[in-house]
Amino acid sequence: MTERLDLVVEIVRDDPDLALPAYARAGDAGLDLVAAATVTLRPAARQIVPTGLRVAIPAGYAGLVVPRSGLALRAGVTVLNAPGLIDSGYRGEIGVLLVNLGAETVTIGRGERIAQLVIQAVVQAALVEVRELPSSERGGAGFGSTGP
Repeated sequence: MTERLDLVVEIVRDDPDLALPAYARAGDAGLDLVAAATVTLRPAARQIVPTGLRVAIPAGYAGLVVPRSGLALRAGVTVLNAPGLIDSGYRGEIGVLLVNLGAETVTIGRGERIAQLVIQAVVQAALVEVRELPSSERGGAGFGSTGP
């Protein structure tokens, strides 16, 4: 099967000993991000973990940093601000804000996969202030309105 690549994103690897982000399988949405440093997270602790990477995401796109399900299941560690947002104009190092929601202290090793980067098309909206919104079937029904 041939891999379909739709977009070119320029990337700088400030730490040449670490692997570039990659899709684990053809058709995957997320590129694996790895830790550029070893960090230890106590229960309920949070820390920005460096990746040693900088990217130039094209205008009209954004990078979403999302959790790895295996790390969350195995260790209770997830991305705190999920999804983390990388705007197209940002050129600094990608940092991943991890939190340990588990009961045990967790050490993340250098080179360990910590999150995924999803490149997503985005639009910018023009906001138009009105006195009333058009009606809809749902209306103002909020949290829990569709059932348990």
